[in-house]
Amino acid sequence: MERGMRAGHRGNKASLPSKTCQVCGRAMSWRRAWAANWEQVRYCSEACRKRKARARGAADAGDAA
Repeated sequence: MERGMRAGHRGNKASLPSKTCQVCGRAMSWRRAWAANWEQVRYCSEACRKRKARARGAADAGDAA
């Protein structure tokens, strides 16, 4: 993490960037683990990522019938 970002953060999560999860709609704050790929982050959790894939699969199965 860059030193400047750490100094600006100082425990105040309101100053961090945030996004909305595409599945559940929750706001998610920037995390250090997402620093390298923040632009590609779409889901707040592994559970939401899997839920999106299941919903897509069920919709595809319904279209085939």
